[in-house]
Amino acid sequence: MGFLEKHYLGMTVQQWLIAAAIIVGSFLILKVLLRLVTSRLRKFAQTTETQVDDFIVEILSQTKVLSLLILAVYVGSLVITMPRVTLRVLNVVAIVTGLLQTGLWGNVVISFILNRTIRRRVREDAASTTMVTALGFLGRLVFWSVILMLVLDNVGVNVTSLAAGLGIGGIAIALALQNVLGDLFASLSIVLDKPFVLGDFIIVDQFLGTVEHIGLKTTRIRSLSGEEVIFSNTDLLKSRIRNYKRMFERRVVFSVGITYQTPREKLAKVSGMLRSVVEAQSNVRFDRAHFKEFGDSALVHEVVYFVRSADYNLYMDVQQAINLEIVNRFNAEGIEFAYPTRTLFVQSQGTAESLRK
Repeated sequence: MGFLEKHYLGMTVQQWLIAAAIIVGSFLILKVLLRLVTSRLRKFAQTTETQVDDFIVEILSQTKVLSLLILAVYVGSLVITMPRVTLRVLNVVAIVTGLLQTGLWGNVVISFILNRTIRRRVREDAASTTMVTALGFLGRLVFWSVILMLVLDNVGVNVTSLAAGLGIGGIAIALALQNVLGDLFASLSIVLDKPFVLGDFIIVDQFLGTVEHIGLKTTRIRSLSGEEVIFSNTDLLKSRIRNYKRMFERRVVFSVGITYQTPREKLAKVSGMLRSVVEAQSNVRFDRAHFKEFGDSALVHEVVYFVRSADYNLYMDVQQAINLEIVNRFNAEGIEFAYPTRTLFVQSQGTAESLRK
């Protein structure tokens, strides 16, 4: 009996050599073919604007060498007679490897769809990108859970019992992570209901700033003083939020006090004067101006108007122009602004005694 006819593990040396040659040849052919196709497609993708070819290149680049090797071994096993146990083990390894490789390809598909959706959503609605990211995370979780269940099923694990156990364990985990899950669902609520979006200026309790990030667990705003303020999404939805970005116009109320010594005829002119000053400004809608009350040290007039913009700097510019014009008008009419004063009435002792007599 020659060397090639000797038996090892149920096969002759010749059969083992043939199988090895087929495995090595298949592996080299698959690897060279994969590299050639990927290289050609990558060069072609650089000359086009479509993303489909980039997507195909990304999928091919995620093909692992181990997957090619297992595939080559499986091809080699088809041309030789192998023991039943060895063939069964090889089949299981090939199926598991194929499932894991499919998982890698599926992850590329999910990432491609996710990134494409986010780029489109950023132009339409920046806040919805958080929802897309969250749904992408859930999609990956479900996809890999299915892959894992299929792998376990092929290696002989009772998936039905495992699923029942995971269900009970999932309830326990959900109870332990209820704060995290609460923030996750609060994030989805923020994205779907849109009480604010990225770039909005909001006030939460005593904190105020511009929304910079809406995450799965926290929302971050940049305050006027420069620091970043971080809120839990759950706590944020429980708070009273004032969104100034959605303010179409700003209601302004201010008061002007003049002295009690102002003559009645000049006092009667003040309301009309204040109205003309406000109406002379641009981007302003006048509401009212009235002699409101008798104050402690002044005759108080109240003015209400609307600035047709949410821009705070514009509001301050308008108010400054109104204040300066009021000063000019009052000076021209000889009307004096009031300031806190107190009048003391002094009575001499002699006068008081004569009155008692």
